[in-house]
Amino acid sequence: MDNIWQDNQVRFDSSLSDIQMRNGELLIDKLDMIEDTKGNAGDQGRLMVTNLRIIWHSLSLPRINLSIGYNRILNVTTKHINSTKVYRQTLQVLHILTSYKNCRYEFIFANLNTKIYRAYMSTKMYREIKLRGGFIQDKRLMTLPLENISSILPGVLNLSTEQGNVGTFIVTNIRIAWFADMNHQFNVSLPYLVMSSANIRSSKFGPTLVIASTEGSGGYILGFRVDPIQKLQILFKEITALRDAFEKSPIFGVEYTFEHEGITEPETKELDNKEIQDIDDEITNVFGLYFAEDNSIQRKPKLSHLGIAVEEPREGITLQGLWELLPTT
Repeated sequence: MDNIWQDNQVRFDSSLSDIQMRNGELLIDKLDMIEDTKGNAGDQGRLMVTNLRIIWHSLSLPRINLSIGYNRILNVTTKHINSTKVYRQTLQVLHILTSYKNCRYEFIFANLNTKIYRAYMSTKMYREIKLRGGFIQDKRLMTLPLENISSILPGVLNLSTEQGNVGTFIVTNIRIAWFADMNHQFNVSLPYLVMSSANIRSSKFGPTLVIASTEGSGGYILGFRVDPIQKLQILFKEITALRDAFEKSPIFGVEYTFEHEGITEPETKELDNKEIQDIDDEITNVFGLYFAEDNSIQRKPKLSHLGIAVEEPREGITLQGLWELLPTT
């Protein structure tokens, strides 16, 4: 038990065996495509959360890694930084402040995986009501992936105006849609995800199919008249059945296949003395990247080997050493 260090130390570029799970250590969560922004910007990595610590390692070179014990964490917060990687919007990052051996280190982790975000942004039709949208082409509904049309009913009167508008009503496994015969841009698409109720009610137009959307989607109330009454009842039963089936197995539209399935344990190998010395030298330089300091303190500029003036590094750190730590790809 004296060898349990995982929750009580902060380690940089540990041996591959040290970043594997020890006896009694449980993996709680795993995230791929995570960047160690402060020490390995641009390098895709894997973040693992266990019951003892947080582990990050480079996917291309697992011996570049971090082990952050919970007992050394002073504060965990999320921050927003400006990023052009996600539609030129701000990006939320995880900020961890630690204290170890009389030094404070800070770590910033950002999610580089924008594919899920893009998939989400491109599938709003599954989750949002659309009025006067561009989803009707040549009198046909432009179906979404995983969408199947159940029925198409012409001659349905939309009661959103005093005189009503005649059009085509479409029922699918994801939504209901309607468009006017005279103007296809006068239309509506309402997914089951935002449908709060569907009923048959009496109105001045006679028995009417009334569909309401949730308050969060705008609280719209849509009325449709279908003749004869038998068709209206069949349509209502169809919508009710499809909506019930949808609620049991919702389709959100966000489909994504993970590039790194499962947890790949890094391979271990024996290191010779020269490799151990090289790693020790790298670790000495790596410490400096994660020091937490007062950002108001500015050091004097000096001429670098690139011929440009840059801020003088902290004591014990060289510009050449910092450049060598940057990923080559």
